[in-house]
Amino acid sequence: MHPDHSPHAPAERAVEVHQPTPMTPAVPMAAPLVPIQPGTVPAVASVVLPDGRVVTGYAIEPAKPQPVAAKPAVSRTAVNVALGGVGFLAVCGGLLLLTTFIAALAALVQQLIILAAVIFGGWIAVQVFSGRGHGEGETTVNIRKAVIKRNHFHS
Repeated sequence: MHPDHSPHAPAERAVEVHQPTPMTPAVPMAAPLVPIQPGTVPAVASVVLPDGRVVTGYAIEPAKPQPVAAKPAVSRTAVNVALGGVGFLAVCGGLLLLTTFIAALAALVQQLIILAAVIFGGWIAVQVFSGRGHGEGETTVNIRKAVIKRNHFHS
């Protein structure tokens, strides 16, 4: 026996496919004709199943979305005012950045001037207070050797 409890192998069994056969809707003869608005009553469809049963039902139409209401147009004046506001903010931001840049540049120049003054002043101080070079009218006192030179010219 096979797993599906049939005496034949699955390939040996005949496969039978049944297609439903649509039937035309029945038209009652005895019913009086009543005027109905077209499209209010959906069409009835009947289908005969392979075992002989008849299934009757209404055809379902897909739901149609409601049309979207058209948006009111934005006035040109409103668009121009909005763009003008954005442009004004951009100009203000640019001026703020420009002012900041100029202030930073001025501070840098000031710092460079102070640095140059300190370096040049230090160089002048070294020249004034250093003992290098003996010129006319200078006095050199060397305490260790106890040598005092006054107006001594080296040639």
